[in-house]
Amino acid sequence: MTPTPEPLTDRVALVTGASSGIGRAAATALARAGAHVIALARTPHALDDTARTHHRITAHPADLRDPRTPAEAVDAALTAHQRIDVVVNNAGATAMMPLAHTRADAVEDLFALNVTAPSLLAAAAHAPLAETGGTIVNISSTYGHRPLPGAAHYAASKAALESLTRSWALELAPHGIRVNALAPGPTRSNALTAAGLDPDTVARVQHDEAARIPLGRRGEPDEVAAWITHLADPAATWLTGQVITIDGGLELT
Repeated sequence: MTPTPEPLTDRVALVTGASSGIGRAAATALARAGAHVIALARTPHALDDTARTHHRITAHPADLRDPRTPAEAVDAALTAHQRIDVVVNNAGATAMMPLAHTRADAVEDLFALNVTAPSLLAAAAHAPLAETGGTIVNISSTYGHRPLPGAAHYAASKAALESLTRSWALELAPHGIRVNALAPGPTRSNALTAAGLDPDTVARVQHDEAARIPLGRRGEPDEVAAWITHLADPAATWLTGQVITIDGGLELT
């Protein structure tokens, strides 16, 4: 029996925030589907762990808050593989910041990673994506279209990314580039710890999140990564401008 061909054979994908969580799962899933993956993140050791999950993943340590990084990453991908087919804008930060404690530097830092970095990477990859009829997958959040008291600027940054997704879809459609977003609900990751919450608070938040989700649990990174792979698949060539929510039914509550 002839083996089923891998749907992304010989495609090249850039995945940001690939050192853990959804990013690591996405890099691994895309590589297993046949793609060569350039995995970006700030933490070299964790990124090396991602690269060890599959031989088609190449680690590219870089800080996306540096505006030079997106163009450098695109150049690295083109030098290694001469093409780019998929860009996954997954890197992001969470900030717990009640309005009364709003700081300009914290807002700027949040938007630098959640809005500016994906914009610069999409811009840098525009020409090679047009050559391959490629796709951009932005990772938003269910809170990109839900209120989040105490972390409104995080929610606003994801709302901005969803708006960019729709506008880019129209702008880039004549060039054959598809742009979609995934909006995961609460998913297993170290995001709450990275946002500065202590272990007891993290445990309470995770318990409360699971209790609000109709399916009764938080999501797993692999469940989101499967949808990233679906959106990158050539079979999805008539889908663009969509924000797909994956949240165990949280949107319905």
